[in-house]
Amino acid sequence: MTVNPQSPTQLGVRPAPALVQQLLVGAFGWMFAGLLLSAGVAYLVGTSEQLLNTVAQWWLPLLIGQFILVMVISAGINKLSATAALGLFFLYAATMGLTIGVIVWAYMQTPGGSTAVASAFLSASAMFAGAAVYGAVTKRELAKLGGLLFMALIGLIVASVVNLFLHSSSVDWVISIAGVLIFVGLTAYDVQRITRGDYAAFTQSKEKASVLAALHLYLNFINLFLFLLRIFGGNRG
Repeated sequence: MTVNPQSPTQLGVRPAPALVQQLLVGAFGWMFAGLLLSAGVAYLVGTSEQLLNTVAQWWLPLLIGQFILVMVISAGINKLSATAALGLFFLYAATMGLTIGVIVWAYMQTPGGSTAVASAFLSASAMFAGAAVYGAVTKRELAKLGGLLFMALIGLIVASVVNLFLHSSSVDWVISIAGVLIFVGLTAYDVQRITRGDYAAFTQSKEKASVLAALHLYLNFINLFLFLLRIFGGNRG
């Protein structure tokens, strides 16, 4: 998620307002479509014991497949057609619906779980919206902040892996708070990259730029929701 060395941001140029509007509409439109698909699949999982058991059995391969899909879209966006990239994005959103369905179902089985899920979703929506608006209107350059956030994300992943062995609730709490802050920051950063034309410059295509930006925004929202769910749910998941 680093900035292209020849990006409009670094060159100090700005795309036409009409192009910015098209990019924002495309990116947020596909992101919301992906979220709706994930929500629909998650609902099906939560209401089907057979699906719950199947997803639980294939949990690790599913996570690996999701990681591969993100890498294929992000690294291969310039080699893929816009239609193929969009198809892979929706495939990823569908598989995320499977895993989110299991996670949400698990929280719903605990006391206060439904309240935790609702609170996490509403809070994630509010934080995401606020960060997106800030990224779109701020005059502050967030390129350097993006680099710091990416390094922080790597540290967060390492800390999460280490805590799998430590099983420390206090460390898990810190990781959750850090995750929220990181993905709020990344949302503002990615939206600014859309408005500055960085995605379009990187992909050389409005359609591909919209898909790649939608993927990043989708990842930001989903991770923001999951970290907030851990906080509101008392890290019971």
